[in-house]
Parts: sequence; structure tokens; C-alpha cells
Amino acid sequence: MVLTKAVSESDVSVHCTFASRYVRTSLPSIYYIEISLFIYLFNVYRYKMPENSIPKEAAYQIINDELMLDGNPRLNLASFVTTWMEPECDKLIMDSINKNYVDMDEYPVTTELQAKKQNRCVNMIANLFNAPLGDGDTAVGVGTVGSSEAIMLAGLAFKRKWQNKMKQLGKPCDKPNIVTGANVQVCWEKFARYFEVELKEVKLSEGYYVMDPEKAVEMVDENTICVAAILGSTLNGEFEDVKRLNDLLVEKNKETGWDTPIHVDAASGGFIAPFLYPELEWDFRLPLVKSINVSGHKYGLVYAGIGWVIWRNKEDLPEELIFHINYLGADQPTFTLNFSKGSSQIIAQYYQLIRLGFEGYRNIMENCQENALVLKNGLEKTGRFNIVSKDEGVPLVAFSLKDNSRHTEFEVSDMLRRSGWIVPAYTMPANAQHVTVLRVVIREDFSRTLAERLVIDIEKALVELDSFPSRITQKLIATGTEEEEYHKAVVKKTAIEVQREVTNAWRKMVADRKKTNGVC
Repeated sequence: MVLTKAVSESDVSVHCTFASRYVRTSLPSIYYIEISLFIYLFNVYRYKMPENSIPKEAAYQIINDELMLDGNPRLNLASFVTTWMEPECDKLIMDSINKNYVDMDEYPVTTELQAKKQNRCVNMIANLFNAPLGDGDTAVGVGTVGSSEAIMLAGLAFKRKWQNKMKQLGKPCDKPNIVTGANVQVCWEKFARYFEVELKEVKLSEGYYVMDPEKAVEMVDENTICVAAILGSTLNGEFEDVKRLNDLLVEKNKETGWDTPIHVDAASGGFIAPFLYPELEWDFRLPLVKSINVSGHKYGLVYAGIGWVIWRNKEDLPEELIFHINYLGADQPTFTLNFSKGSSQIIAQYYQLIRLGFEGYRNIMENCQENALVLKNGLEKTGRFNIVSKDEGVPLVAFSLKDNSRHTEFEVSDMLRRSGWIVPAYTMPANAQHVTVLRVVIREDFSRTLAERLVIDIEKALVELDSFPSRITQKLIATGTEEEEYHKAVVKKTAIEVQREVTNAWRKMVADRKKTNGVC
């Protein structure tokens, strides 16, 4: 299509779309415009707002073209976060995406779903966690951006209660501490650093990758604001023994006169245990459990951006931490770290709770568990891996190479990316950092077919890696040094530096092979 309208120089940024679908001048000028715009987009748009406008189609294409380079969310097996929801829920999310949750008086129905007197989501979750609610009682809890914010709020409540108690006793209250396992998620370290609380970590050991209850209770002292137990470790999905921790802590509290409580970080396991392990005692059935956080955007089956924290009763959330505002049209209490946030994730959580019900959640969790077993059995049949995860816990499979003298878990992870799979490799925390594992998280949208296909691709990756020289041989070839000098060099380098050198070496070998295989 040829347009005869003359285009001024200032007109170009407004009317010319990326890729120039409309021919307005001769080819050389169009070529100049395209190249100039290309340079402009990649050198200016990234870090500085442009002076002139561009068409909406061009803006969309610029962003969309870069986003196409992202991995496929369904093949991102590193993440616990939900990547698929039903179209009906997607529509509800889009219909409410322009509603600010804090405008409670303007959006009373949306507010009722999450935070007014007859709080639906909070009460449903509190009942799921066996909160001691009487007839007509309202649960105490709040929706958050995720479990990180939920943990910050729970930690603040524990700290303030401990401070108030120490002041009443006339004792110093400037050195609070919290006891956790070394396997905690980084949000616990953030809480400790941001709010000046000492983090006392129970170290792990090879073969035991969760907090030891006996060691944790030994570390408790008068300044301990709480002990944090994890229901579903990020490292291997294992549930910590909350009941054993509760029983030991009850005895210690009797001996010392303290009243050290427990917080359960159920970010991953809170929407799993009630459906797969209903007899497991980890929640408010245990007297020392005072608060629980859970991620709605993990196995609560909602897109990223929603978490929950539930308290046992009103006395466990100090009133002085709750603010009351009225400048949005009505008096409303607020206890969050941020203020404005979207309503769509809250509505999505409510949709899942009433759409699936107990039966639906149980079916989905059972399916995830069965697919995890399919993957685990497939990996065991290869004879190449040790399974680090447990059958009881979050539906995931954590595994390590039986023999990593030739190639590492990091190399396996890198090879799988070529097939589109995102499977993380990482080292364990303190006292077990010599152990490296790969981890596959099984979510609702990870089917049995995908599990079987992943095993096939892992086997292919191993075959290809086996065709490469071993790490030691490669190092000798790359450096051309004597064996004695090689060993000296290894001592001077960190493990990650050695792994990077190895990875770069075999990448170069693969590239060289592709150059000579005759394929265009």
C-alpha cells in the first residue's frame, strides 16, 4: 500500500510503526528510518523516557518482541507459583484489575471478599487450618502481596508482644532473636535484618535438610520471640515436624516459665497438608502455634501476588499494630506493609475456594503427588540419580547425580534449557553446601505426559554430556599444564569458577561441532 501524504520529520515517531508496514517514501529513506528507530529503541527506550510519542501498536510490538525471549511459564519447573488458571477466573481478574483494594467504601463487595467483618477468604483459610473459632467468631487475618509480607507482619506481631512482656517484667527488650532452620526462605533473613532481630539458624547436615526440633529448642532463650517451622522446605519440599517442636517447646516453657510460641511458614504446604495429610498435626490444633502464613499464589492456585497470614486469636495480634483511617470514606483498620494494591488476586482466590471446594483441591493435590511419583520413578530407573526429596511433603522431586566427577548438576540444568525446560540446580545451605541438587516443582499444569517427556529429555542430556570429555580432562586440555600445576590452580579457584570454566569449554566444543556438521 502506497500513501501519497508527505511525512514531516517530526511526524515519523508518531506515525511510523516498528517494522514499517506503511511505505511513505523511497526505500533508502525507509531503511534509514528503520535503522534509526531500531537504534533509538534499544539505546534510549531502555533507560530514558523518549521525547516524542509512538503508536500504540509500535509500543506493544517493541515490548512483546522482547518478551518472546522469555521461557515458557509452564516449563518453568523452578517456580512454585501458579502459571495457569481457568478462563472464567482470568476474566474476573481482568474485570477487577482497575479496582484498588484499599478503597473499601467504594468497592464494598470486593472488600467483603477479603477484609470486612464477615471476612470470607480469611475465615475459609482459618477453618482449613483448624483455628479455634466459636459460633459467630470472625477469624483474625489479612491478605498480603505474598508470604514474604505475611511473614514480616507475623514477625512484627511476635516482636511487639515479646517487647510488651519484657517491659512489664522490667527486663531489657533490645536484643530479640528468632530460631529457624538454615533452610528458611530468604524472606526470614530480610525480616531479621530489616527489623533488627537476631536470626539463630539450626544448621543442616547431609541427608537431613530440615530443622531439627531438638536442636531448635536448645537454641531458645528468654529473648526468643518465636520459633519458625517450615511446612514444605524450599530445598526439598519436606515438612518439618511441627508437632515434635510443639511438644518439646511446651516442656521447655514449663521448666523456664517462658511462653515461647511457634509460627508456621506454610507458604508451600498450607494448601497441601489439609487435603493430602488431614491427620498431620501442624496447625492451630497445636497450642503453641500462634500464626500461620500461606501463599495463595502457590498451591492456593492463584497467579502471583497473593498471600495470607492467619492468627490464632485476637490476643496474638497486638492492637497497637493496627492502624485506622477514614479519609477514603469510612473507618477501616489496616495492618499491612504497603497500602494500595489490586483487588484482582483476592477475587481470584475467592473464585478458587468456592469453585474447587475441598474436593477439588484434594483432587488437584493428589494428581500433583501422583505426577511427582511418575517423575521420581523415571529418574530412579536411569540409575544415575539419588532422590533427595521425600514422598510426604510438597509435590516436587529434588535429586542429585550419584557420580558428579565427570559432569555436574549445573551442566545437566544447562543442557535441559536447550529443550525449553527450566530446572534449577543449587547447593544446600551451611553444613551441607557440598551437596548440589536439581529440583522439579510439580504444579497443577504439569501433566503426566510432561513428566514422562522430562525424563526422556534428562536421559538425552546425560547421553550428550557423557560424550564430552570429563571435567578433569577438559581442564587439562584447556590449560595445557602439567597435572601438578593443574591441581595448584584448582585450589586457588572457587567451585563456581571451575564450573563456569568447564561449562564454557564444552559449550565451545558443541559450537565447533555444529560449524562442521554440514547443516545450514
